[in-house]
Amino acid sequence: MPQPVNPQKTIHLWFPDIFEFKGGIQVYSAFLLQALQALFPDWQYQVFLKHDRYAATELPFDCSTIQFHCAGNLPRSLRTAGFAFQLAWHGFHQQPDLILSTHVNFTPVARWLKQVRGIPYWAVAHGVDAWDIRSPLLKQALQAADRILSVSNYTRQRLLASQPLDPSKISLLPNTVDAKRFKPGPKPVRLLQRHCLHPHQPIILTVSRLTQADGYKGYEHIVRALPFLQTYFADIRYIIVGKGDDLPRLRALARSQQVEDSVIFTGFVPDTELVDYYNLCDVFAMPSKGEGFGIVYLEALACGKPTLGGNQDGAIDALDRGRLGILVPPDNGEAIARSLLSILQQTYEHPLLYSSQALRAATIERYGFEQFQQCLQQLILDFFMNTAPTPFP
Repeated sequence: MPQPVNPQKTIHLWFPDIFEFKGGIQVYSAFLLQALQALFPDWQYQVFLKHDRYAATELPFDCSTIQFHCAGNLPRSLRTAGFAFQLAWHGFHQQPDLILSTHVNFTPVARWLKQVRGIPYWAVAHGVDAWDIRSPLLKQALQAADRILSVSNYTRQRLLASQPLDPSKISLLPNTVDAKRFKPGPKPVRLLQRHCLHPHQPIILTVSRLTQADGYKGYEHIVRALPFLQTYFADIRYIIVGKGDDLPRLRALARSQQVEDSVIFTGFVPDTELVDYYNLCDVFAMPSKGEGFGIVYLEALACGKPTLGGNQDGAIDALDRGRLGILVPPDNGEAIARSLLSILQQTYEHPLLYSSQALRAATIERYGFEQFQQCLQQLILDFFMNTAPTPFP
């Protein structure tokens, strides 16, 4: 593959954060930085982090060409303005070859820099952050972007339906997963002991923020399915990993369904324990109807776990239209309950569902870091060599 005419370039990367919080955008941003540095190790990277207070010293890649700028020490009341000033100041004076923002909220600054200094910029569209934009300033900034990287076909379709964007400017760069970290393993003894479980007890898992704004995740349908599932598996447990202001409602729902002893709310779980929770479960389920993609699906699949998602959002992409998992109508409680029963009884007809290694291999083949790198490399080279972007599949 040909290299850019000028291999020495400076890239500004604008991230919400990547070190002190590990949500989907943060994980995607970290992978993006890692891939760029591996693909173009001689380039210079200026990384601007809005909420991080410091940069970690131990990273899985060479940081000699990377400089971090953290705005997290600013008071929250001043942080947005201070971060915007930081982006504008450094962008104006350094005049990078490209700005790449992984949150659309930062793009008005990029648009201004493009107007006054001619700096091109890209934006990443993850989900509701991009397709439910109401601010005219944000809409104009997204429309002026040189390229929009969409994490899924679903997000791309929602973008095009909600804004007058040029379809040729929207390219697909799906989420990826750390296959070295997320891999199959036995049910961890310490978690079995912590939650008073035994190894053969059927366990359903959801990993999600539990906020009222994210009520589309579908976990309440699984709580309502438990009485039905208990008629087949009396000792079934549903583990919900996450915290948020929706927790009281969920606890009340579990009491009303008389399944409070079968639902385990773990609260916040350190990032280092996530793999153990995936390996603790027998099925991962999040029948959402508003996910832009859902990196948790990939993490569960990489651990070889049967995975259930909704058939109306980005889970369609994450589960590769059903090739990697099960897609159900997210508002159909009966379909969710019966699908979970079939998975646990191992009667659901699916070629990969009950072979953890085959499921993992298919997931890595489709969404592994190597594929992420190759796609990003093609997009970058097309851009800097002024060639037409690869047609959207």
